[in-house]
Amino acid sequence: MRLNSLRILLLVLGLIFMFTSSVTAPVKIARLKYNGGGDWYANKTSLPNLIKFCSQQARFNLAPEEDVVEAGSKEIFNYPFVHMTGHGNVVFSDAEARNLRSYLVAGGFLHIDDNYGLDKFIRIELKKVFPELTLVELPFSHPIYHQKFKFPAGLPKVHEHDNKPPKGYGLLYEGRLVVFYTYECDLGNGWEDQVIYNDPEEIRQKALQMGCNILTYAFTSYQ
Repeated sequence: MRLNSLRILLLVLGLIFMFTSSVTAPVKIARLKYNGGGDWYANKTSLPNLIKFCSQQARFNLAPEEDVVEAGSKEIFNYPFVHMTGHGNVVFSDAEARNLRSYLVAGGFLHIDDNYGLDKFIRIELKKVFPELTLVELPFSHPIYHQKFKFPAGLPKVHEHDNKPPKGYGLLYEGRLVVFYTYECDLGNGWEDQVIYNDPEEIRQKALQMGCNILTYAFTSYQ
């Protein structure tokens, strides 16, 4: 029942965002709370700022702040989009991995943003969720880079750590992008209040535009 409900929600959202600018009630997105000791709560101002930007620039009707949802919770099926970030360790139990898989197979979308230090942990845990799948780097021609805002060279670079280019990886289940993983990018830092990192406004705008693309893709390309 939860699977069908999520599919119906995503279908309605897709029609709304393609053909109208309003919806009766604001749509909620969520931040993923996970175990393992990593700071799942990092970048506290990032999602509210992204939501505000999308509401202004793409006329999305989103609740002004995100909810928090646990990986193994049945409530995750209430959210068409879930965001995950952090610097450290991540652990999914077998039950949590099964729940996440069911959510994503049903039409849900998970965006993971490495806040520097997440990579070596999340790759292992994603194998619990989809043991048959491998993260692949998405080509710059992928639609996620070509929504309202165009990124012909892929992800913007927000912060420098190891002199590596930003990369966007995906897990594709039966041809559908179910997980988008932004690495060496610090995209969520670019969504934060300007005073936190004092990033140039041009960089912040690029980060917010890419975030808007991700949300748009998640809401309209679930098939």
